[in-house]
Amino acid sequence: MPRSRWLLVLLLGVVSAGPALAAGRTAAQPLYDQSIAQLEARMRAGTLTATQLTRLYLARIAAIDRAGPKLNSVIELNPDALREARRIDAERRAGKPLGPLAGIPVLLKDNIDTGDKMMTTAGSLALVGAPAAKDAFLVTRLRDAGAVILGKTNLSEWANYRSNHSSSGWSGRGGLTRNPYVLSRSACGSSSGSAVAVSAGLTAVAVGTETDGSLVCPGGTNGIVAIKPTLGLISRTGIVPISYNQDTAGPMARSVADAAALLTVMAGSDPADPATRDANLHKVDYTQFLKPDGLKGKRIGVVRAFAAGNPQVERVLDEAVAALRKAGAIVIDPVTIPHVNDYGKDENLVLSYDFKHDLDAYLATRSGVPVKSLADVIAFNKAHAAEEMPWFGQGLMIAAEKRGPLTDPKYLKALADEKRLAGPEGIDAALRKDHLDALMAPTNGPAWKVDLVNGDAGSGVSSSSPAAVAGYPDITVPAGFVHGLPIGVSFFAGKWSEPTLIEIAYGFEQATHARRDPMFLRHAPR
Repeated sequence: MPRSRWLLVLLLGVVSAGPALAAGRTAAQPLYDQSIAQLEARMRAGTLTATQLTRLYLARIAAIDRAGPKLNSVIELNPDALREARRIDAERRAGKPLGPLAGIPVLLKDNIDTGDKMMTTAGSLALVGAPAAKDAFLVTRLRDAGAVILGKTNLSEWANYRSNHSSSGWSGRGGLTRNPYVLSRSACGSSSGSAVAVSAGLTAVAVGTETDGSLVCPGGTNGIVAIKPTLGLISRTGIVPISYNQDTAGPMARSVADAAALLTVMAGSDPADPATRDANLHKVDYTQFLKPDGLKGKRIGVVRAFAAGNPQVERVLDEAVAALRKAGAIVIDPVTIPHVNDYGKDENLVLSYDFKHDLDAYLATRSGVPVKSLADVIAFNKAHAAEEMPWFGQGLMIAAEKRGPLTDPKYLKALADEKRLAGPEGIDAALRKDHLDALMAPTNGPAWKVDLVNGDAGSGVSSSSPAAVAGYPDITVPAGFVHGLPIGVSFFAGKWSEPTLIEIAYGFEQATHARRDPMFLRHAPR
């Protein structure tokens, strides 16, 4: 597609959508960028159909992801997406009751099972073959809510659990996903494709997954909202795993409101995932916490240590703190989380044990693919090294394969120690000390340059580990820019604290309106 054509798609967002769609678009906000609530209102009013909306996003994917700047965020499109949209439209015309996401297109990270014509590969050629036997539990919830599953997104292969020298956003099947703000910069990972697709307006919302940072880092780096929920709020059944002790799916969106709406649908108990036993006791309609004055009276502690001494990140953090205070929050600055440097080795050991056990269990559910175990995956990668290992190896996988059973005393000790140090003696202790509602820290530093030869350099700024290891919720919200590169701030607190965090995140978003759309620059501006 010529450059002029994809720029037209970018600016107007109405290609192949029909006159009704064009007439419904506002000059200030293109339709592709409107919220779930706005889109649903248009569909109820009859000025927009799910079919038109789905076609719009498919056109943008063709123009921006596959051509134009070539973001490479979508690894596979759902061949039945338009059929699903037409079905929703027919049900709406017939007056049938519809779910809260009726006709809303959603992209899924390619480690989430769908029992349809799409594959689930975690970005690896080792899982190319027959689709999964059935939908992941969360996908069933999305379909029941009326969502149109638009396709699958690229990711850091195996959710970035293959090598310590990997490049975020690269997979053997999907190639490299690019940051839409500056194309030469990293999109972070592992949910890079989901974050980039949302940021670039290729979908209404998307689903990603996190073990440690894989939702919030790409969320912050790509200028969107991402929610890593409490471990056990969303089912992991049907998701290619790393660790039962840390894995969770989560919503990715351009606004806190859309992330809250998606979380409301995804959350819930699943009999097949014991960790979700209490989810139904805690899940609520999270959109009720979208309060413009959500910051008023909230006590928020600023964890400056996570800025890693980066003066540009500290500038954005200072501006965020000023916005909190202006909106009525009580800010304690700085605060310290005990033990943040004390459980890294334990976490690495636990993930290594868990990966072998959990991946073998998942692969037992798949048929029609070349591998049945982690050992098979390692052998496959060796046999297909030119395609799978042109840039980095599989040291993490090899180390995991050598681990013993989950009854090993050193594993059990590491698991108990990391949970205690990150949770009760870490985040919880910091919250208690200053009577805080939440902690705040920079999510990320400026995105680093992609270097496939040497792997990720990183920015040195990351605040994901305490909440990830403890299993507590963490929300990243756009906060500002450094040389055109987005910087997010994270709000995190204790278990099941999503309502409070959403109030805070929404209040911060409304106080700052820091997000702006990407412009697909080749190089970072001065």
